[in-house]
Amino acid sequence: MSRSGALTSTALKSSSMALTQDLVDLCFRDEMDPGAPPTWEPLTDADYAEITERLVGDIGDEPLWIFAYGSLIWKPGFDSIACQRATAYGWHRSFSLHIERGRGSPDQPGLMMMLSRGGRCDGVIYRVSDSEKREQIDKALRREVSHKDSFSTFRFLPVRTQGGETIRALTFWAGGKSPRIIRPLPPLQDVAPVLARACGHRGSCAEYLYNTVVHLAEFGIRDRNLWRLQEMVAREIEAMHA
Repeated sequence: MSRSGALTSTALKSSSMALTQDLVDLCFRDEMDPGAPPTWEPLTDADYAEITERLVGDIGDEPLWIFAYGSLIWKPGFDSIACQRATAYGWHRSFSLHIERGRGSPDQPGLMMMLSRGGRCDGVIYRVSDSEKREQIDKALRREVSHKDSFSTFRFLPVRTQGGETIRALTFWAGGKSPRIIRPLPPLQDVAPVLARACGHRGSCAEYLYNTVVHLAEFGIRDRNLWRLQEMVAREIEAMHA
Protein backbone atom coordinates (compact mmCIF):
# COMPACT_ATOMS: atom_id res chain seq x y z
CA MET A 1 0.00 0.00 0.00
CA SER A 2 1.21 3.50 -0.75
CA ARG A 3 1.29 6.03 2.05
CA SER A 4 0.55 9.48 0.69
CA GLY A 5 2.54 12.19 2.45
CA ALA A 6 4.54 9.73 4.55
CA LEU A 7 7.54 11.04 6.47
CA THR A 8 10.98 9.45 6.36
CA SER A 9 12.19 7.74 9.52
CA THR A 10 14.77 10.51 9.98
CA ALA A 11 12.08 13.19 9.84
CA LEU A 12 9.95 11.23 12.28
CA LYS A 13 12.80 10.90 14.78
CA SER A 14 13.46 14.64 14.60
CA SER A 15 9.84 15.55 15.30
CA SER A 16 10.79 16.26 18.97
CA MET A 17 8.01 14.36 20.70
CA ALA A 18 8.13 14.77 24.47
CA LEU A 19 6.50 11.38 24.99
CA THR A 20 9.16 8.78 24.24
CA GLN A 21 9.22 4.99 24.17
CA ASP A 22 11.29 5.04 27.39
CA LEU A 23 8.58 7.04 29.17
CA VAL A 24 5.87 4.78 27.77
CA ASP A 25 7.74 1.73 29.08
CA LEU A 26 7.53 3.17 32.61
CA CYS A 27 3.73 2.93 32.40
CA PHE A 28 3.61 -0.82 31.76
CA ARG A 29 2.61 -3.25 34.47
CA ASP A 30 1.18 -6.75 34.40
CA GLU A 31 -2.59 -6.66 34.73
CA MET A 32 -5.10 -9.49 34.73
CA ASP A 33 -8.03 -9.37 32.32
CA PRO A 34 -11.04 -8.67 34.58
CA GLY A 35 -13.41 -9.91 31.89
CA ALA A 36 -16.44 -8.12 30.52
CA PRO A 37 -18.75 -6.39 33.02
CA PRO A 38 -21.80 -8.52 33.88
CA THR A 39 -24.10 -5.78 32.56
CA TRP A 40 -22.69 -6.05 29.02
CA GLU A 41 -24.73 -8.02 26.52
CA PRO A 42 -22.20 -9.61 24.14
CA LEU A 43 -22.85 -9.87 20.43
CA THR A 44 -23.49 -13.30 18.96
CA ASP A 45 -22.37 -14.64 15.59
CA ALA A 46 -25.93 -14.02 14.40
CA ASP A 47 -25.67 -10.38 15.51
CA TYR A 48 -22.43 -9.91 13.58
CA ALA A 49 -23.93 -11.55 10.50
CA GLU A 50 -26.99 -9.30 10.67
CA ILE A 51 -24.95 -6.10 11.05
CA THR A 52 -22.56 -7.15 8.30
CA GLU A 53 -25.40 -7.74 5.86
CA ARG A 54 -26.91 -4.36 6.70
CA LEU A 55 -23.61 -2.56 6.10
CA VAL A 56 -22.97 -4.47 2.87
CA GLY A 57 -26.43 -3.43 1.71
CA ASP A 58 -25.77 0.20 2.70
CA ILE A 59 -22.57 0.41 0.65
CA GLY A 60 -24.05 -1.47 -2.32
CA ASP A 61 -21.82 -1.40 -5.40
CA GLU A 62 -19.72 1.49 -4.10
CA PRO A 63 -16.13 0.80 -3.03
CA LEU A 64 -15.79 0.07 0.68
CA TRP A 65 -13.45 2.40 2.56
CA ILE A 66 -12.86 2.30 6.32
CA PHE A 67 -11.80 5.51 8.09
CA ALA A 68 -9.01 5.14 10.65
CA TYR A 69 -8.13 7.91 13.10
CA GLY A 70 -6.48 5.94 15.93
CA SER A 71 -5.38 2.36 16.46
CA LEU A 72 -6.93 1.16 13.19
CA ILE A 73 -4.06 3.01 11.49
CA TRP A 74 -1.39 0.87 13.11
CA LYS A 75 -3.36 -2.28 13.93
CA PRO A 76 -6.37 -2.49 11.61
CA GLY A 77 -7.35 -6.12 12.06
CA PHE A 78 -8.77 -6.24 8.53
CA ASP A 79 -7.20 -6.51 5.07
CA SER A 80 -7.02 -3.64 2.60
CA ILE A 81 -5.67 -3.01 -0.89
CA ALA A 82 -4.99 0.75 -0.75
CA CYS A 83 -4.92 3.67 1.66
CA GLN A 84 -4.72 7.46 1.59
CA ARG A 85 -5.18 10.49 3.80
CA ALA A 86 -8.69 11.85 4.26
CA THR A 87 -10.50 14.33 6.48
CA ALA A 88 -13.79 13.96 8.35
CA TYR A 89 -15.33 17.41 8.79
CA GLY A 90 -17.62 18.01 11.75
CA TRP A 91 -15.78 15.48 13.96
CA HIS A 92 -12.66 15.54 16.12
CA ARG A 93 -10.65 13.09 18.23
CA SER A 94 -11.44 12.99 21.94
CA PHE A 95 -10.36 10.75 24.79
CA SER A 96 -13.87 10.43 26.16
CA LEU A 97 -14.60 6.69 26.30
CA HIS A 98 -14.37 5.27 29.82
CA ILE A 99 -12.68 1.86 29.96
CA GLU A 100 -11.97 -0.60 32.75
CA ARG A 101 -10.55 -3.32 30.53
CA GLY A 102 -7.93 -3.52 27.77
CA ARG A 103 -5.87 -0.42 28.53
CA GLY A 104 -7.50 0.29 31.87
CA SER A 105 -8.60 -1.61 34.95
CA PRO A 106 -11.36 -1.38 37.57
CA ASP A 107 -8.83 0.08 40.02
CA GLN A 108 -7.38 2.53 37.50
CA PRO A 109 -9.86 3.18 34.67
CA GLY A 110 -8.55 4.59 31.43
CA LEU A 111 -9.81 6.66 28.52
CA MET A 112 -9.90 5.59 24.91
CA MET A 113 -10.21 7.77 21.85
CA MET A 114 -13.34 8.22 19.76
CA LEU A 115 -14.81 10.84 17.45
CA SER A 116 -16.94 13.59 18.95
CA ARG A 117 -18.94 16.28 17.20
CA GLY A 118 -17.28 19.45 15.99
CA GLY A 119 -14.07 20.47 14.24
CA ARG A 120 -12.19 18.24 11.80
CA CYS A 121 -10.27 14.99 11.96
CA ASP A 122 -7.42 14.14 9.59
CA GLY A 123 -6.97 10.41 9.29
CA VAL A 124 -6.48 7.54 6.87
CA ILE A 125 -8.98 5.62 4.73
CA TYR A 126 -8.37 2.00 3.79
CA ARG A 127 -9.89 0.47 0.65
CA VAL A 128 -11.27 -3.05 0.96
CA SER A 129 -11.28 -5.45 -1.97
CA ASP A 130 -14.70 -5.53 -3.66
CA SER A 131 -14.73 -9.32 -3.44
CA GLU A 132 -14.09 -9.33 0.34
CA LYS A 133 -16.55 -6.74 1.67
CA ARG A 134 -18.44 -9.16 3.92
CA GLU A 135 -15.33 -10.83 5.27
CA GLN A 136 -13.51 -7.58 6.06
CA ILE A 137 -16.54 -5.84 7.55
CA ASP A 138 -17.01 -8.83 9.84
CA LYS A 139 -13.34 -8.61 10.89
CA ALA A 140 -13.60 -4.90 11.58
CA LEU A 141 -16.81 -5.32 13.55
CA ARG A 142 -15.36 -8.06 15.73
CA ARG A 143 -12.35 -5.87 16.46
CA GLU A 144 -14.32 -2.73 17.29
CA VAL A 145 -17.75 -3.81 18.54
CA SER A 146 -18.16 -6.51 21.17
CA HIS A 147 -21.40 -5.70 22.98
CA LYS A 148 -24.75 -4.13 22.32
CA ASP A 149 -24.15 -0.80 24.07
CA SER A 150 -21.93 0.15 21.13
CA PHE A 151 -24.57 -0.41 18.42
CA SER A 152 -24.95 3.33 17.83
CA THR A 153 -21.26 4.13 17.56
CA PHE A 154 -20.43 3.12 13.98
CA ARG A 155 -21.67 4.71 10.78
CA PHE A 156 -20.74 5.76 7.26
CA LEU A 157 -19.20 9.24 7.33
CA PRO A 158 -18.41 11.49 4.36
CA VAL A 159 -14.66 12.12 4.23
CA ARG A 160 -12.70 14.25 1.79
CA THR A 161 -9.45 13.08 0.21
CA GLN A 162 -6.48 15.32 -0.48
CA GLY A 163 -7.55 15.30 -4.12
CA GLY A 164 -10.90 16.84 -3.16
CA GLU A 165 -13.04 13.72 -3.66
CA THR A 166 -15.78 13.03 -1.12
CA ILE A 167 -16.04 9.36 -0.13
CA ARG A 168 -18.32 7.50 2.27
CA ALA A 169 -16.23 5.59 4.79
CA LEU A 170 -17.24 3.17 7.50
CA THR A 171 -16.20 4.69 10.83
CA PHE A 172 -16.18 3.17 14.31
CA TRP A 173 -16.81 4.96 17.59
CA ALA A 174 -18.16 8.15 16.04
CA GLY A 175 -20.68 9.62 18.44
CA GLY A 176 -23.35 7.29 19.76
CA LYS A 177 -25.23 6.74 23.01
CA SER A 178 -23.01 4.31 24.89
CA PRO A 179 -23.16 4.92 28.65
CA ARG A 180 -19.36 4.74 28.67
CA ILE A 181 -19.06 8.00 26.70
CA ILE A 182 -18.18 10.87 29.03
CA ARG A 183 -20.22 14.04 28.60
CA PRO A 184 -19.33 16.84 28.62
CA LEU A 185 -15.97 16.06 27.06
CA PRO A 186 -13.15 16.06 29.62
CA PRO A 187 -10.54 18.83 29.17
CA LEU A 188 -6.98 17.82 28.26
CA GLN A 189 -5.71 18.70 31.75
CA ASP A 190 -8.03 16.04 33.14
CA VAL A 191 -7.24 13.50 30.44
CA ALA A 192 -3.45 13.60 30.76
CA PRO A 193 -3.20 12.22 34.34
CA VAL A 194 -5.50 9.34 33.38
CA LEU A 195 -3.48 8.40 30.29
CA ALA A 196 -0.25 8.54 32.28
CA ARG A 197 -1.53 6.07 34.89
CA ALA A 198 -4.02 3.69 33.28
CA CYS A 199 -2.86 0.25 32.15
CA GLY A 200 -4.65 -3.01 31.42
CA HIS A 201 -3.91 -6.47 30.12
CA ARG A 202 -3.47 -5.08 26.57
CA GLY A 203 -1.08 -2.29 27.53
CA SER A 204 -1.22 1.28 28.75
CA CYS A 205 -3.14 4.33 27.61
CA ALA A 206 0.18 6.16 27.27
CA GLU A 207 1.30 3.52 24.77
CA TYR A 208 -1.92 3.99 22.81
CA LEU A 209 -1.40 7.75 22.63
CA TYR A 210 2.25 7.34 21.64
CA ASN A 211 1.51 4.86 18.86
CA THR A 212 -1.28 7.04 17.50
CA VAL A 213 0.85 10.20 17.32
CA VAL A 214 3.81 8.34 15.77
CA HIS A 215 1.75 6.59 13.11
CA LEU A 216 -0.20 9.73 12.24
CA ALA A 217 3.15 11.38 11.61
CA GLU A 218 3.96 8.71 9.03
CA PHE A 219 1.12 10.16 6.98
CA GLY A 220 2.23 13.73 7.65
CA ILE A 221 -0.58 14.32 10.16
CA ARG A 222 -0.11 16.24 13.40
CA ASP A 223 -3.27 16.55 15.46
CA ARG A 224 -2.98 19.72 17.56
CA ASN A 225 -4.79 18.33 20.61
CA LEU A 226 -2.92 15.01 20.54
CA TRP A 227 0.37 16.88 20.25
CA ARG A 228 -0.44 18.96 23.33
CA LEU A 229 -1.64 15.85 25.11
CA GLN A 230 1.52 13.85 24.50
CA GLU A 231 3.54 16.71 26.02
CA MET A 232 1.26 16.80 29.08
CA VAL A 233 1.35 13.01 29.51
CA ALA A 234 5.15 13.04 29.24
CA ARG A 235 5.34 15.61 32.05
CA GLU A 236 2.96 13.53 34.18
CA ILE A 237 5.07 10.39 33.77
CA GLU A 238 8.30 12.27 34.47
CA ALA A 239 6.81 13.74 37.66
CA MET A 240 5.60 10.34 38.86
CA HIS A 241 9.06 8.80 38.35
CA ALA A 242 11.20 11.74 39.39
